Order: sequence, then structure tokens, then C-alpha cells
Amino acid sequence: MKLATGIGYSGASMRIDMDFVLDVERLGYDSIWTAEAYGSDAVTPLAYIAALTTKIKLGTSIMQIPGRTPAMCAMTMSTLDAISGGRALVGLGLSGPQVVEGWHGVPYGKPAARTREYVEILRKIWAREEPVSYHGQEYQLPYMGPGATGLGKPLKSILHGRQLPVYLATMGPINIRNTAELADGWLPIWFSPQRIGLFRPALEEGFKRAGNGKSYKDFDIAAGCTVVIGDDVKALLAMQKPNLALYMGGMGAKEKNFHNEMAVKYGYGEAAAKIQELYLSGRKQEATDAVPDELVDEMSLVGPVGRIKERYRAWEDAGVTTLMVQTRQRAALELLADMTGASKGA
Repeated sequence: MKLATGIGYSGASMRIDMDFVLDVERLGYDSIWTAEAYGSDAVTPLAYIAALTTKIKLGTSIMQIPGRTPAMCAMTMSTLDAISGGRALVGLGLSGPQVVEGWHGVPYGKPAARTREYVEILRKIWAREEPVSYHGQEYQLPYMGPGATGLGKPLKSILHGRQLPVYLATMGPINIRNTAELADGWLPIWFSPQRIGLFRPALEEGFKRAGNGKSYKDFDIAAGCTVVIGDDVKALLAMQKPNLALYMGGMGAKEKNFHNEMAVKYGYGEAAAKIQELYLSGRKQEATDAVPDELVDEMSLVGPVGRIKERYRAWEDAGVTTLMVQTRQRAALELLADMTGASKGA
């Protein structure tokens, strides 16, 4: 199993902890990932990191599909790949209607179609086999819709790059199926290894649709996992609850919250409804307290070293090939590097 970690997106101010980045590179971590919401972007920090590192791969988890045209995404990530010596990983996601329409000012559209078309256009651009034409539901190249001059023409990238690894952050069965068909990897959200059975049918259907013998061996499941060493398991679980309450309760509209829906799929429907009700009514602490210990525990590795090692096996058994280690605890970073053998190759 490969190891990865991330620096997320900024709060009110932007700062990159390069000591942390250089430390995980020394420990043998395979990749580091950035994020974006509606503040800092995902790519600029990676360009900065690229200049100060030598081997760690550079991933976006995630770039928001509605925030960039496919061509701009292809240009940006090919540029990053070129200046970093071939280290770019393209992680993409749709975000939700509130951000798509409220921040980017574009229609949410048809998510599955938009994702498919976006990836197909990226592949055509990077292939450089011919000037790119594409006529889909969500994207048209050249654009010939309302307001078009009619002067657009197919173009081919000036920059000679490569086919970059594409990862998709998806949650629903149709989008997970498309991820397995179209992408090189999957960035599952709120992943629980004991729930892998919920996702296997969609993944395997996607491999079949790829039509080229694709299987798990050709596919990277890059799952996030909070890892913290300590004796008080209950307290370590409680530390993660505010973030879960935020996403399950307040990230998205009441009638369209994908994170809440995932908790329902995992069998926590009653708790999910309660958390959302409390959070949206402003009772955030009560919403946090309502997050079940069991839900947090199945998505993380916390506690004494022995407990972490024992529970880590479930992540291997679920077929996770990249563990996105969410921690700033040096001992936890070292423990995972030793357990996976990453430190031996550093």
C-alpha cells in the first residue's frame, strides 16, 4: 500500500507548512494532495511545493470540475507536470449545487454526463492525435451555442505532455461506475473499509464497461483515513466529530447533502437526520455530540499502536491501494511509514 497525505485548503489566511511536506517526502510518502472550496485554489500550492521537493507526487483532491473548462484543466495540470518532472496527479470532483451555482455561477447540470465528458476531453487533449472536437450534452468544442461567433475551430495543444493519471471523487453508484470505467483512481469520500461491499458492484461494472480487461490491479483506490496514536480512544474519536457534523449537517442544502446521504447508506440514517436538524438550527455542539462513535471509528485508525495495527488490516483487505493519511502527528506518520515499508524506500 502506498501512502499519501494532504494539506487541505486554506482558512482565512494561506500558509503552506513546508516542514511537514518535506518530512513526509523524507518518510517515503508517495504523494501529497491539495484541496479547494471557495477560498484558496488547489493548483497554486502544488506549484510552490513542486519547486521545493524532488520526488513526492502532486495531487489535487479535488479540483472542482465546474470551476474550469476541460481545456484549462488540461493546460494547468500539464504545465504542473512539466515543471515538476512528471509528478502531477489530476483529482477531480463535481462539488455540490450550492458551490457550483452560488460560487462558480454555472448550472449544476447533469453530474454524470459532465464528469464523463470532462474526462474524455482531457484524454483527447493530452493525446494530441488531432485537433480536438467534442459534441456532448455539457461541453461542445468548438462552441456553437448561443452567443457564438461561429469562428471557433478545433485546436491541438502546443505543449507536448502525457496522459496524466486521473482520479475522481465520487459517491453515488452511477458516478462510481463511471470512475472505474474512465479514471485511473478513485477518491472515495468518508470511506469505511467494512462497507466496500456497497461499492464493489459499481466498480466492477465500470471495469467491464472499460472493455480493455481493466480490473482492480489497474486501479488506485486512494482512501482518506485519520490516524492518531493515543490511549483514550473515545477522546480521539470525539476530536473528529466537529468536521463530520459540519459535512453531514451543513455542507449542502437540506434536501441535497451527499455527505449526509453517505451516512444513511452506512446504516446511520436516524443519526444523520438528527445531526442535520440540529446543525441547521444552529445547535452545532449538539449536532457534534450526536455523531456516533461507531461511524467515526470505522473510518479512522486511532488508539494505541496495537489497535491501529490490528484495524489497519481491514483497509488492506478492502483493496485500498493508497492510504491518504490524515494526521499531523509525527509518530502516526512514522508508524504508517514503517508498517507499509514506505520508509525503507525513502
